[in-house]
Amino acid sequence: MIILGITHLAMQKSIPSNLIKHGGHMNNFSTSTWQLDAAPESTDHVQIQDSYGLFIDGKFQPSSGDETYDSINPATENRVATITESNANDVDKAVKAAKNAYSKVWSKTKPAERGKYLFRIARLIQERARELSVIETIDGGKPIRESRDVDIPLVAAHFFYYAGWADKLPYAFPNREIKSLGVAGQVIPWNFPLLMAAWKIAPALACGNTVVLKPAETTSVTALKLAEIIQQADLPPGVVNIVTGHGAVGEAIVNHPGIDKIAFTGSTAVGKKIRSSIAGSNKRCTLELGGKAANIVFADAPIDQAVEGIINGIFFNQGHVCCAGSRLFVQESVRDEVLKKLKHRMGTLRVGDPLDKNTDIGAINSKQQLKRIESYIEVGQEEGAELYQAGCELPSKGYWCRPSVFSDVAQSSRIAQEEIFGPVLAVQTFRTVAEVIKKANNTPYGLSAGVWTDKGSKIFNMTSQMKAGIVWANSYNQFDPTSPFGGFKESGFGREGGLQGLAAYLEM
Repeated sequence: MIILGITHLAMQKSIPSNLIKHGGHMNNFSTSTWQLDAAPESTDHVQIQDSYGLFIDGKFQPSSGDETYDSINPATENRVATITESNANDVDKAVKAAKNAYSKVWSKTKPAERGKYLFRIARLIQERARELSVIETIDGGKPIRESRDVDIPLVAAHFFYYAGWADKLPYAFPNREIKSLGVAGQVIPWNFPLLMAAWKIAPALACGNTVVLKPAETTSVTALKLAEIIQQADLPPGVVNIVTGHGAVGEAIVNHPGIDKIAFTGSTAVGKKIRSSIAGSNKRCTLELGGKAANIVFADAPIDQAVEGIINGIFFNQGHVCCAGSRLFVQESVRDEVLKKLKHRMGTLRVGDPLDKNTDIGAINSKQQLKRIESYIEVGQEEGAELYQAGCELPSKGYWCRPSVFSDVAQSSRIAQEEIFGPVLAVQTFRTVAEVIKKANNTPYGLSAGVWTDKGSKIFNMTSQMKAGIVWANSYNQFDPTSPFGGFKESGFGREGGLQGLAAYLEM
């Protein structure tokens, strides 16, 4: 066997502590994995300031108050940087700067010129990709492989994609009179900090709007690095403004009378509050909220490929995606085979230093989120489901959770109905297509799903009946800027990506 890029290989002894807990009994599940030398990503090229102010009207500036908080590396619990806590006055200042830039500069800028700015930002992101990927991993806890190979390339791709549309909007929406909305207030989560910013900022600017963005309080650093790139690209002052802080800052943005459009990605509970807050106003709104995705494996599926898709859908991202395949439905005849291969594959996963290129599963984003995940694992056990956890050794410092699989899960179980947002998989079985469609749709959410089968007709039959905004066929968690993304029911409304992502920022 030849494996490129690995300096030392040795077989590790089988792990005796992979345990299945059920009714007070313990059973060993033995597996083996490779022992690899550490391969940490270099941080020499990374520049993180000790503290960051607010990015308003084209420059970094202090808050009108004096509150700050620390951004913490979840893998080490060390401080990454001190972040400024905005207040209502800061938000008002940012909105006014955006309003002024919109009326005096950006709305009057030729579409082709707007595209040039976006192209410039995209190229600068590519040039600083190594630095951005390391910072994303340090600040958020996700493995460097995901930040480097998925997140940051997609960030640049979104800016490139919407740069190309900036001067072609009449062709995107023929025979329609279109115009920009004004100031977009955007609030993003911590699971894809820079990618979520790109999803929202790029189409807004391409359509001629200006922006006030609030990143998540636990992952603000890459958004502030994006502000540096925006300065470097000479984007006119006030076109993009970034205010940092906790939930009150997002609330101030939503309720500000100068905001014309709200774009929010986050929890369903907060999404409902936003919808209530803007009821009766003229503000446009798109909400991308929670999910409880069904990943469905039929007996005729390529099982090995499906197992990799299951791992990719829930574990490689620590379950920290709203579209995570957290509910696994397996046809009864292959249930034992799928679970056996899934457990064996889980035994090879490495949990540890997110900056190590060998790491599969990084740190949980915050101590608070880890407690939430652990509470759901306790709930699953109390409800009688059978728990299997990978027997990996966890670091002594930081926020870590073993990949966990619950089998024999009831349809009414909380771990099958509620969003956990962690590496916890609930497994159920089914016999017929009609049964699994009914089970998959039996949730308040409707964001995404996956179907594994070698029958194309079965895939089309499933997708036509499943209440999910996106359905992956024989794959999972595949993203592209040309494809719209969004949900139904309590997973929100509106789409980001593709032409639909443009439409959300235009009056037609």
